[in-house]
Amino acid sequence: MIDERGESICFTDRFLKNKYLERHHTILKHIPNHDIFLSIGGDNYCYGEQPWIYEIDRNIKKAGKKLVLWGASIGDEDLSTVKINDLKTFDLILARESMTLSILEQHGLTNVKLCADGAFTMDKEELPLPIEWQVGNTVGFNFSPLVWNKNKASHKAAFDLVQHILDTTDMTIAFTPHVIEKGNDDYVVLEEFYTRFKHTKRVLLLPNDLNAIQYKGYIARMRFFIGARTHATIAAYSRLIPTLVLGYSIKSKGIAKDIFGEEKLVLSIKEISDSQKLIAKFEEMKSEEKELITLLSNRIPEIRKMSLKAAEYLFQ
Repeated sequence: MIDERGESICFTDRFLKNKYLERHHTILKHIPNHDIFLSIGGDNYCYGEQPWIYEIDRNIKKAGKKLVLWGASIGDEDLSTVKINDLKTFDLILARESMTLSILEQHGLTNVKLCADGAFTMDKEELPLPIEWQVGNTVGFNFSPLVWNKNKASHKAAFDLVQHILDTTDMTIAFTPHVIEKGNDDYVVLEEFYTRFKHTKRVLLLPNDLNAIQYKGYIARMRFFIGARTHATIAAYSRLIPTLVLGYSIKSKGIAKDIFGEEKLVLSIKEISDSQKLIAKFEEMKSEEKELITLLSNRIPEIRKMSLKAAEYLFQ
């Protein structure tokens, strides 16, 4: 097929382009009315190709508008020629950790600035504590279907870790959902954990109808936190809670590296199926509790300042 410029174009490409434009008309119709557009999904570039995003980006730039990628994490394994070319059209890319900054610069991108995730500055709302809660001695536990699907064996290892905590400490475990959406619902997974261990009378399951600042209000009152969801772990870090991260992407590693200077207490997607590694990392966190709180006390104020740099770069 030949386009209006006399150039060859695949019929499938033209069909898909029209489909994307039709589906996202509610976004596209606003392009003439605004000057700056923020692509706010920090993970949008982590999960394969996103042609609908590329099409929206092309239309924004075609209209002569400014385009900003806000708080992104992107690994080397996520990049393709098509994706890199799309990223080069942005007027500004705000990387939320230094590993993403380094990778994008290595691929020739010069429009990248370093900030930190805006969630580090988010407020908290403290709701009443459940009766099962031990003040000063409750560990939060977050697990996600995303992690489980990426590594099926991680489910058993997570059960083993919970059993270890119950066997070797007197702590209460608060199963803490953070993302609740159809097909990707932490609560569904954590309900299984709660059912399995509720006979111990040392576990509780937080409700699935809270907002982010309410979950942060609970996390802020925990002694330790173990989490798969990035923003749940940020809620813990930002309230100076020693945290073990069940990581599955560059964002977990990069955020920890920017806080501690190393990938401290972060397990990769492959490692989290190893019960002994999970238990060893929990014991490391427990033994270094005071040191971790001191490190967080020193670094989190600086990380919050880095979060606010994003607004400065946007105004520039």
